[in-house]
Amino acid sequence: MPEPHILVLGAGPAGAATALGLRRLGYPVTVVSDWRRFAAVEGVSQRVLEGLRHAGLGGALAEAAVPAARQVRWSGQHLQLNQEFLLDRQRFDRALRDDLRRAGVTLVEGRVREVSRAEGYQVRLDDGQLLQGHFMVEARGRQAPLAADRLRGPETVSLLNLWQGEPRTPASAVESLEDGWAWMARLADGRCYWQVTLDAEGLPGKAGLPQYCAARRGASALVSELFDARALEPVQVHARSSTAILAGDCVGDDWLRVGDAAMAVDPLSGNGIFQSLSSALQAPVVINTLLRRPERAGLAKQFHQQRIEQLFMRFARIGRDFYGQELERAGQPFWERRRGWPDTQPLHLAADWAAVRVGRRPVLRDGFVDEAQVVVTADQPLGVWHLQGIDLPCVVAKLLAGSPLETVLKSQAMEQQKMLRRWLADQGYR
Repeated sequence: MPEPHILVLGAGPAGAATALGLRRLGYPVTVVSDWRRFAAVEGVSQRVLEGLRHAGLGGALAEAAVPAARQVRWSGQHLQLNQEFLLDRQRFDRALRDDLRRAGVTLVEGRVREVSRAEGYQVRLDDGQLLQGHFMVEARGRQAPLAADRLRGPETVSLLNLWQGEPRTPASAVESLEDGWAWMARLADGRCYWQVTLDAEGLPGKAGLPQYCAARRGASALVSELFDARALEPVQVHARSSTAILAGDCVGDDWLRVGDAAMAVDPLSGNGIFQSLSSALQAPVVINTLLRRPERAGLAKQFHQQRIEQLFMRFARIGRDFYGQELERAGQPFWERRRGWPDTQPLHLAADWAAVRVGRRPVLRDGFVDEAQVVVTADQPLGVWHLQGIDLPCVVAKLLAGSPLETVLKSQAMEQQKMLRRWLADQGYR
């Protein structure tokens, strides 16, 4: 019996990582993607680069990531940070496609017009092509259709401005504004980017955006420092939503959402590529389970849904805390709407050994979603299965049953004992 054919709608980092993982599992995969409509650059950290390499996207990174000096003006402070990496998204997207082709993924360029179900999935493109598959991965980002049960944060828009300046050393900066915040970057070849993130209401119409943004740049000392006089002129503007959105249901028996199609977060909460990738790394194993171990479908869907929701809330709280750090903007409507959303729960809950317990949860094992004993803590409600190869539930179960710590640890190597002691101390064990 031939392997089920999988359609991935979208060739961004989330769609690409999912497709590469599925190919490694032996599935035939077709990725459908339209080219990005505008030039863009993103700032990413060393941690993000390492995550992308781990997902098999190192080739694309080598083509597109450039180190740059970085400045931050936030809450009355002006900081010169070491660096971030500027990722040219058009070059990165092209390199992603090359990575996919080398892995044996079929690539179809086109815009999805309609998705229907008939003995699997039928996807019709604008040029009339009709593609068929047994399983569909929705990875079209914010363009993906959303269900009515989605969760939305404060309505937010980002206005991306781009122009050509004089060639200079790469650099980037971020600054808070009374009614929002701005990120800016210049590349070595003189390409310049400035993006302001604001409330979605009260902006001028499309025709007035270039002049509006130019006037705002003219009021920024940081803009004058980073760019030449061209920055003060009206330039091309691309408006896009930055509203935080959790899609609701993110997985079914023969479909799954990844990336921004599952959870799109406020850009202040971190790098969009890393967030997209975080939600996609588990997807190939979840899909593999749904297709080859249908008796575990409930576990697989629970695993994916819970982790998407946990990731979304984690990133949303990171953004909330960044907004809260801007003390000089307290009382301003833009900042007040965001410093209390999505909730008031701390990003990390305080350690509490009394809350630690052992329970059964879905885990990833040998290429499938399975169920196993895990350690549930206040800060890790979905459970911790292993600690660098140590069977953590076995250790904790003995401690909870009253066994002395020294007795429990004596069977472990010295380095593992040190690691366990540190972990237990972090959980409030005394």
